[in-house]
Amino acid sequence: MKDHEFTYETAAEETWRIFRIMAEFVEAIEVMAHIGPAVSVFGSARALPTDHYYQLAVECGRLLALRNFAVVTGGGPGIMEAANKGAAAGGGKSVGLNIALPMEQIPNSYQNIALDFHYFFVRKVMFLKYAVGTICLPGGFGSLDEFFETMTLIQTRKAPAMAIVLVGSEFWRPMIDWLRDTLLDRHAYISPEDLDLYTVTDDPNVAVETVCAHYERHRTPIGIRPTAEEMRRHPHDRLTAEGTVYGVPPMGTARRSRRP
Repeated sequence: MKDHEFTYETAAEETWRIFRIMAEFVEAIEVMAHIGPAVSVFGSARALPTDHYYQLAVECGRLLALRNFAVVTGGGPGIMEAANKGAAAGGGKSVGLNIALPMEQIPNSYQNIALDFHYFFVRKVMFLKYAVGTICLPGGFGSLDEFFETMTLIQTRKAPAMAIVLVGSEFWRPMIDWLRDTLLDRHAYISPEDLDLYTVTDDPNVAVETVCAHYERHRTPIGIRPTAEEMRRHPHDRLTAEGTVYGVPPMGTARRSRRP
């Protein structure tokens, strides 16, 4: 047998993995569908309670809760704990989407709604599926990944536009300069309007008001949807049941690949 050929047991494991993925989606959707408009807060797990950014996250969480937004984090320590702490203090829904990692992630104690995930990609869908905005505080690879995935979905119009706020200008400014100077000016790999997809601030009040203002402009009885003007300019921006946009079918869709 060649090295690349699956054994029966391996193929069976792959098939059953699909059901495990489905189960994670079903459980998460059953819970998240009832939390109301939510804002996902991203940031480092390593921030200590004495950290300036930790305190900013606490205040963001509190202000969001007072404005009746559910606060969604990754459920861990650091910035995630801080945002959950603020949401709980504000009497709001404090949601933690916890993940099983090789190095144990200790769930913070401020979640009043908690879910556990095995797959990063399922968890990331839940961060954005019910979000009407995101607030990103300083963090590492995970926080940057979440920021850029959100940017990609909105830039490509696969998801309805939402408010993206970067809190902590000293931390984010070098990256913003690089986006402008290198991606835009030097290589033209992005468009000028892409730099308008986010707001940078050091003030939690500005961060929350930015989310609230965008939500009020775009809200409908069933959540954020493309506006009439956006639908006129982009007639393919019809939403699927899972909340993403259909878009224009790829060329050659009719000639779908077939299994050998």
